[in-house]
Amino acid sequence: SERIKKNRQSGRHFAQDQILRWFTQSVLALKYIHDMHILHRDLKSGNFFLSKSGNIKMGDFGIAKVLECTAACAQTQIGTPYYLSPEICHGKPYGWGSDIWSMGCILYEMCANRVPFDAPDLKTLIKKITQGPTPELSESYSPELRVLQKELLERDAAKRPAAAEILKKPLVQEAVRKMLEEVKKEE
Repeated sequence: SERIKKNRQSGRHFAQDQILRWFTQSVLALKYIHDMHILHRDLKSGNFFLSKSGNIKMGDFGIAKVLECTAACAQTQIGTPYYLSPEICHGKPYGWGSDIWSMGCILYEMCANRVPFDAPDLKTLIKKITQGPTPELSESYSPELRVLQKELLERDAAKRPAAAEILKKPLVQEAVRKMLEEVKKEE
């Protein structure tokens, strides 16, 4: 979040390759916790940390919840307001898709230097999240990245891709390939 803030203040933007690297590392971490049946429930840019080597680490599991099975749904209202999924805003049960929505908000934020939904108060913010237009990324980003961001901010949780599906996308696969090449060079 600090790097995004600095970009916003200086008028700079991250390169798509950098965004994809951090996003891919984040989704790998998300897939890992989801495979362990853990719902994070408070994903936001401020809960991802950069290591000295520039890699992303997921943190702050203060309100994470271990779900009994992959079909389980949680029902408490939690999370940071800007990253809340529509189902949480409606007070409906939520699951893995809520973490995916939050990742869509983070992806948008890394690209645009601002959160996708903002409002002066909670009531207006909830209305924007549940009914307002979904903001689109600038055309300076690839069509594939713009489509991915739209898929993550799909209001119907059942239509959002799971972390494993995101990792299979060619755009993300390319980022994984680049990271693997870096590791091979280091060895």
